[in-house]
Amino acid sequence: MNTWNESGRVWEEDHGLLDAEQVAQCERADVAEPLRLPIPTRMISNGEYMPVPQTEQQQRVEARIEELADAASKKLGISRRKFLRSSGGMAATLLAMNDVFGRFFNVSLIEMFEPAAYAAVAPPKDLFVFDDQLHFVRGSKPSPAGLRAVAQGPTSAPTVKSNPFNPRGQSDELGQAWSVWNPALVGLPIDRGYAHITQFIKDVFLDSQVTIGLLSNVTASLVQIEGEGSRAPRNAAEAQRGEILTAAQTAAARNFVNRISGSTRMLCHGLLYVGKGNLAYIQEQTDQNEPDSWKGYNISNAAKVDNDPNSLMRQWRHDDEEVAYPTFELIQKNYEKLKDRKPGFNNICVHKGLAPGPSDPRRGHPGDLPKAARDWPKLNFISYHACIQPNFFLADTLKDIQTGTLLGGVPNIRWTTEYAQLVKDLPNCYAEIGTTWASSVVTFPTVAAHIMGQVLKFMGEDRVVFGSDSVWYGSPQWQIEALWRFQIPEALREKHGYPALTESAKRKILGLTSAKLYGIRGVDTGSYKPVPKDYESRMTEELKTLLEFDKLTADNMSRMKETYASAMGGCGCGVRRSRSLVPESEPRECHRPRSRQVDFTGPRFYRPVGAAGSEGASIRRTSDGQDFSARRHGAAQSPRGCSPDFDLARFIPIAIA
Repeated sequence: MNTWNESGRVWEEDHGLLDAEQVAQCERADVAEPLRLPIPTRMISNGEYMPVPQTEQQQRVEARIEELADAASKKLGISRRKFLRSSGGMAATLLAMNDVFGRFFNVSLIEMFEPAAYAAVAPPKDLFVFDDQLHFVRGSKPSPAGLRAVAQGPTSAPTVKSNPFNPRGQSDELGQAWSVWNPALVGLPIDRGYAHITQFIKDVFLDSQVTIGLLSNVTASLVQIEGEGSRAPRNAAEAQRGEILTAAQTAAARNFVNRISGSTRMLCHGLLYVGKGNLAYIQEQTDQNEPDSWKGYNISNAAKVDNDPNSLMRQWRHDDEEVAYPTFELIQKNYEKLKDRKPGFNNICVHKGLAPGPSDPRRGHPGDLPKAARDWPKLNFISYHACIQPNFFLADTLKDIQTGTLLGGVPNIRWTTEYAQLVKDLPNCYAEIGTTWASSVVTFPTVAAHIMGQVLKFMGEDRVVFGSDSVWYGSPQWQIEALWRFQIPEALREKHGYPALTESAKRKILGLTSAKLYGIRGVDTGSYKPVPKDYESRMTEELKTLLEFDKLTADNMSRMKETYASAMGGCGCGVRRSRSLVPESEPRECHRPRSRQVDFTGPRFYRPVGAAGSEGASIRRTSDGQDFSARRHGAAQSPRGCSPDFDLARFIPIAIA
């Protein structure tokens, strides 16, 4: 790759790395960081961009952690370094963050001294988790780089070199333009296979506490037609070439996971193509694929309004009696026949929001829901992403909150506030938090608190459900941990009348409400069998052909797995080697031999030159290549095989951006 040198008026070779002059302005992060903190408070570069200095808030967090660690380590009679390696060090870090950013995390002083107290507020082993929005991509299609990059941050380079959803370079609440959502992704490659089925099963069922996952899909809005270019599809059959997963592929993946595990570990969506011209396809899916519920997109060109074979499909709205209602009628008719076997068949899940532009229900605005919900009381309308309008980066939403613009007595979060108030008295309307949660809890916790407070206030804790939108953002475990630890600050609750986010509410949101929606009676996690670790070897040739494995050769699959294993410093089973919060006498083991040791001794990771405590940025890497110094150990493992590949130390990346 070449870059243009304006002063010399020549093209020069660009390797995408810091030059010698830039490196001279930096120090090695693994030797220069003054503290070895569970959560980083300084920025590091992998050599592809210049690290920026600490923000004022990061300096305050670091100083407060040091103060707490000094006092606690002296009281416990241990070194500060040993304290920071423990669960007490993580508790001190969360306390410091609460002091600086507001009380967003459930943590107490006693947790600095009692590991049992710290473990008591982690997600418990008996937590039933129903993730109602999961995705993977069929083998012939590349995994979407932009969606992974927004969660991974700057180590997405060179595949993605800047935040794809922050073109104006605005700052989040942590003072960064590109903070990391899921630190477990830092340093991993973004390749075409990260969202294919083999990685999907590992991320969801081996590396997280998901008990049951709902595999979703996307109705195609545009298709590439030879000789015509890109246009809206004419019918559902033509749309299949643009889908990330077809209805048949979605159902086959569900059946495979459930068969090899001997338990109901996965459900699946049918594709909600609406309109008179698509009724035959809805019935075909019902008969052949037996979907557990339905997934659609108002904003997608997925409505066939007539039977003209040459007319193009278009966008749609829930309350269109001529377009949507015939589809709802057919689904309800089939539900009456199937409800004993498919009790969630009447769940209409529709992507709403993440769509800047006019407030049009055909783009996801919630104005079409009240009439549809009243006209179809036997159907449940589950609005994905809780209708939030801004997509993925919520700086403007934070400004709206700070300016004090109110709607119904609470800050007006575009479309979400209006949605919660429009459907508050409609018991068959449910808010799914999806990417709205993922994009706010780490980088905009104030926004996350208001969103959660508003859906609880107007809709109640029985009508809010969890979906992670994984595997776009990696394993869902970081979002599960985030929700379990999160709380709405008391000041916000008193000012706006938000209810507390209690443990009971969290259990309902994370799984129990969805269990009711899908007629799942067994919520004892111990009754679900694990997905076997050798799942890949159990895939039949028929399944591989259906999922288009022939488009992703076995050689490419092996190379992808080796790359991930190397970058993760382990074998790829979900157990990483990094400093653990458990005592050294309790080593964390992996079920397979380590495949490859990653060497970070070379001059690759840098921070700005500066004395300890001065303005500078660094994130310490451990000797085995991990970016963070501590891991939460002992998260629920049954029925998921290896321990979930997440730790709270990777939850709030204060300084990676």
